[in-house]
Amino acid sequence: MPPREAVLLLCPIPADLRAALAERFELVDDRPGEGPRPGFRIAVTTAINGAGATQFERMPDLRLLSSQGTGLERIDLAAAARRGIAVAYTPDVMTEDVADAAIGLMYGAARLVAEADRFVRAGRWGQERMRPGISLHRKTAGIVGLGRIGQAVARRCAGLGLTVAWTGPRPKPGVPWDHVPSLMDLAERADVLILTVPGGADTDGLIDAPLLRALGPRGILVNVARGSVVQEEALIDALRTRTIAGAGLDVFATEPGLDPRFLALENVVLAPHSASITQETRAALIARILDDIEAFRAGQPFLDAAAGRG
Repeated sequence: MPPREAVLLLCPIPADLRAALAERFELVDDRPGEGPRPGFRIAVTTAINGAGATQFERMPDLRLLSSQGTGLERIDLAAAARRGIAVAYTPDVMTEDVADAAIGLMYGAARLVAEADRFVRAGRWGQERMRPGISLHRKTAGIVGLGRIGQAVARRCAGLGLTVAWTGPRPKPGVPWDHVPSLMDLAERADVLILTVPGGADTDGLIDAPLLRALGPRGILVNVARGSVVQEEALIDALRTRTIAGAGLDVFATEPGLDPRFLALENVVLAPHSASITQETRAALIARILDDIEAFRAGQPFLDAAAGRG
């Protein structure tokens, strides 16, 4: 039996993905301090960790970078293209579950789901009354970024009886929801502002204090995009002072070490970047990664994010 091909892991990866890869390949954990890593054609990373030009220089034989996730902002695609490295990633696989999670966070923050759970567990029911939540029916959901996930969220919101409006760089022909060119105008109009934009320089700090004031004291912010999209100091202050009513957050500026001040706030629902973590999506994502790697090894086509970036 020929030896199994070695695959370099550039960062810690989930145990289920590691186990699936280990059935087919010899896995080697990268240790940057050890210097160059010749001999590896395939490396694996995640969207949160990414990979850049400095790492590529240490891997002169690399020809495929497989990334778990949809985000590409932490992968230097131009550098990959210059070195002839294909970049496989996993768009579409997580769309529906992330959209479901956004809706869950919206209800969690507006209808106080997590707070009600804590209220009951603390034995407070019968001795005092829960504070009222905020109704969502017939309210307006503002979607920031109408890509695959944004459209999936919009469809769900419309089906739940919310009016949907959205903002993005340009209108999308055929989309049934109102396009609002100004993010500030959308925040003023929305009862719930849901962030589904990609990370990166174009969206860093997009949600700031003036925007949160525009969302208002009965407004809800939901973030299933990237923590970098929100200025967290402004958000913490807005939650603390009730400048907005609440928030549902799946992502943070520093993960997993989120700002501890979030933990003391009753009006925020916190999730551990788990919007896409379902049994079904994990199985589909792992299958997609394995299929892309095998397509590369067989010289067959696969979706290459670095194509044409050089």
